[in-house]
Amino acid sequence: MLRGHAASSPDALNEIHKRWVAGRNRDTASADYRDEWYDEQCGLCKFWFPLAGELGSDYGVCANAQSPFDGRVRFEHDGCDEFDDAGEWVTPDSA
Repeated sequence: MLRGHAASSPDALNEIHKRWVAGRNRDTASADYRDEWYDEQCGLCKFWFPLAGELGSDYGVCANAQSPFDGRVRFEHDGCDEFDDAGEWVTPDSA
């Protein structure tokens, strides 16, 4: 890990998580969350590219040209209408 890098500080990682998770498209705690969305989360999409390092356990980039989130960092438990099943949860080791 890089000394002085934001990823070397647990407090900085927590702040990043708070900011990024606030931008979710689908919040699993929302009363409007549909049951079928549990099986259509970003981490299960074939267009999901997990980030490296500690952030890669929860965050990745969408690479689906049809998604409004193409090229944006997303929370693994988020999702969108352009979901395309990868057949398994995509992890940094499997990507």
